[in-house]
Amino acid sequence: MTSPEDRAGPPIGEFVARTAMMISMVALSIDAMLPALQEIGGDLGAQRRNDAQLVISALFLGLAVGTMIYGPVSDSTGRRPPIYVGFALFILGCLLSLVATSFPVMLAGRFLQGLGAAGPRIVAIAVVRDRYAGRAMARIMSLVMAVFILVPALAPAVGQAILLVAHWRAIFGVLLGLALVALVWFAFRQPETLTAGQRAPFSLLRIGRAIHETCTHRTAFGYTIAAGLIFGAFIGFLNSSQQIFQEQYGLGKLFPLYFAVLALAIGSASWVNSRLVMRFGMRRLSGLALTGLSGLSLAFFVIAWAAAGDPPLWALMAYLVTAFFCIGILFGNFNALAMDPLGHIAGVAASVIGSLTSFISLLLGTAVGQAYDGTVLPLVGGFAVLGLASIAVMRWAERGR
Repeated sequence: MTSPEDRAGPPIGEFVARTAMMISMVALSIDAMLPALQEIGGDLGAQRRNDAQLVISALFLGLAVGTMIYGPVSDSTGRRPPIYVGFALFILGCLLSLVATSFPVMLAGRFLQGLGAAGPRIVAIAVVRDRYAGRAMARIMSLVMAVFILVPALAPAVGQAILLVAHWRAIFGVLLGLALVALVWFAFRQPETLTAGQRAPFSLLRIGRAIHETCTHRTAFGYTIAAGLIFGAFIGFLNSSQQIFQEQYGLGKLFPLYFAVLALAIGSASWVNSRLVMRFGMRRLSGLALTGLSGLSLAFFVIAWAAAGDPPLWALMAYLVTAFFCIGILFGNFNALAMDPLGHIAGVAASVIGSLTSFISLLLGTAVGQAYDGTVLPLVGGFAVLGLASIAVMRWAERGR
């Protein structure tokens, strides 16, 4: 089933490609930076080596703030204006980062990039919802995610390739160019999908009630916290991955290849979950994945500790591939479980859940990353502790059913 606007819109193939491009701006802005983090920190006078990780954390902070704003605003103004504002902020952030001569200015630019990227990321999904419903929407989102999965796998290689022929500032130039292409493509090829008669008046009271309901509904709030804990472990990996692979293990320019393997582990888990979830259910699959992640992390922490925090690379990769597969199962299921009881306030609830998850994961992931001490123990320990905490929160949430 499609809405009337769909018949006047662009072809499905073009729509999927553009939507995937808009959503992927966040992943590209994060992962393409990874090979360049230490160069950026060194050139701009970061005080400690771990401070370079803040280039990633600053973007997540902007993303967390923006996620709360764009959804409710787009319900009132239509979809196009917030997307234009988001692209404008992202482009401004790219320009600021491109010309930054100090580390604080770089972090300000990255915050603006995250604040801006949240617009196309959040509102593009609303556009899909406007145009499609039921199984048609599920099909479109599956196609979008199939394209999106390739971005984290390829983005570090893109960043590394740019570094081979140009300065790290050229990465921001590429991001700026891609944003301009996506903006022009959207402006000329995507009509407004939320008509004036479908828009809801902007109301702080309505938003406040939705926030209150989300935070007081035991199941929804519990799975939001659980998602934040697990995503926090993942952000901890993103923050410290460049140091672990390029410095601790000396992989140099091979880092993007190893990162791609781990990204594809998450992508394959998402595909497996889509095949199994109708048969086994979200809760059962989530429980199995979370138990596996926590148990495996505890066991590998002992192995890593026995190796003085420097286990063989093959052992670390075997652990991370399995752990990331478990995380891939959890990402989609936890978000769906949090949203499930809030269908009547789905638009605002999605922004609330996304923003809370981002803030929690940002704080925890930054702590895990900043704890990096030249060994993998902080990362593996973070996965174990946050996995166990997520199990406790999940059990608490289930008691509310």
